[in-house]
Amino acid sequence: MTDSTPESPAPTPTALGEPAVRLTAVTKRFGKNSPLVLDGIDLSVAPGEFVCLLGASGCGKSTLLALIAGLEPATSGAIDLPGTDGGGAKSVGGEGRAALMFQESALFPWLTAAGNIELALRLRGLGRVERRAEAERLLHLVRLDGAASKRVHELSGGMRQRVALARALAQQADVLLMDEPFAALDAITRDALHGELTALWQQTGTTILFVTHNVREAVRLGQRVILLSSRPGRVAREWTVDIPQPRRIEDAAVAELAREITDDLHREISRHGQ
Repeated sequence: MTDSTPESPAPTPTALGEPAVRLTAVTKRFGKNSPLVLDGIDLSVAPGEFVCLLGASGCGKSTLLALIAGLEPATSGAIDLPGTDGGGAKSVGGEGRAALMFQESALFPWLTAAGNIELALRLRGLGRVERRAEAERLLHLVRLDGAASKRVHELSGGMRQRVALARALAQQADVLLMDEPFAALDAITRDALHGELTALWQQTGTTILFVTHNVREAVRLGQRVILLSSRPGRVAREWTVDIPQPRRIEDAAVAELAREITDDLHREISRHGQ
C-alpha cells in the first residue's frame, strides 16, 4: 500500500510492469581479493516512487547509489533503467539518466546560483535564452526566487542544497539519487527542506532513491524504507510507509514506525559485531 496523499499514489513496480530502476543480483567489491561490499542486491523502484535506504555506516548505501549513477561498475549483476521510448532496458551508466545529489552541495564557487544550474542545462544542449528561462523556473521550483545572481558564498547551507537540487532536476534524469543531502544542516533547516522536498516530489513525480542514517527522516519522507544489512550489504527488510502526507518528524505514527525500524537496525549491527 502506498501513501494516501492528495497526489496520485505511485504504483508499484509489479503493477507498472517496468520499474524506473531495476537491480538484479548486484554485487560489488573494490578489488579482486577484497571483501564484498554489496552482495546479491535485488531491488525495483517504481516510476514516481520515493524509496529510502537505511543501514549502518559502511553497509554500502552510498556505493549502491554510485553504481546506479554509473560512477562505479558493478562486480556482477545488472543495473538498468528500463527505456520508455522503445520498451527495451537501457543501462544506467551509458545513458546519464540518473542524477546524483551529495551531502555537500558540490557547487562551483565561481558561478552564481543560476550559473550552476545553467551548466547542467548547457550540457543538455540548451541555448543561452532557454537556459536562462529554465534556470529561473527551477529556482522558483525550489523557492529561490531572487537568488539567481548570488554567488555560493552568499548562500546559506540550506540555499546551497536547494541550488544543488535544482541543478539535479535540470538534468531531466529519470531518477534522482540523494546521498544524505540534508545531514550537514541544522534541525530547523532540515525540517523545512523535508517539507519542500515532499512537495516538489508530489509536484514533479520524480523517482527518488534517498540514502540516510536518520530513521525518522526515512519514515517522514519515503513510501518505502529498505534496510541494508551490515557489510556485505544485503536487503535485510523493507517497510511500506502507510502514513498520509504531509508528515512531521514528531508525528506519533512516524515515531512508532521509526522505533520498529531502529530495533531491526540495532539487531543488524549486533549481528555484524558478533
